Amino acid sequence: MDHGTDRTGADHGGRQPHAGHAGHRKGGATWGTAAKATLHCLTGCAIGEILGMVIGTALMWGNVQTMILAITLAFVFGYSFTLFAVRRAGLDFRTALKVALAADTVSIAVMELVDNGIIALTPGAMDAHLSDALFWTALLGGFAVAFVITTPVNKWMIGRGKGHAVVHAYH
Repeated sequence: MDHGTDRTGADHGGRQPHAGHAGHRKGGATWGTAAKATLHCLTGCAIGEILGMVIGTALMWGNVQTMILAITLAFVFGYSFTLFAVRRAGLDFRTALKVALAADTVSIAVMELVDNGIIALTPGAMDAHLSDALFWTALLGGFAVAFVITTPVNKWMIGRGKGHAVVHAYH
């Protein structure tokens, strides 16, 4: 039994969790909830990574510098989606930043590790240009595999009241 709720799921004030968030209760994560959280993370990561690749290519940077920029921007955009959502809920910037870091760090890190690992291991992908099908195939394939691997991680975390579950206390 969770220390903050009784056996019915009501908190100590007697309030029931709202039905739309039942999948976020500690121990009660659903695959749908996990997939939705992972898709949210993937969206920010994809925007940041693609933007980083475009900028690095436009500036004629090498692979390492471009990948560092892409990963950095993936974290920035991934965190920013959560940050803006919890700021709209009324949290001050500092608290909202803590929530975003707690909610998204593991998910983004797993996603970036998998995605960039696939790109690095795909023969020729690191040297492919933005106009090459190989570049986009490796990148999008990496995102797909990262989604499949990150979803169970998010389900496990949400089921324990961590990760994306942290965000739902604020909306």
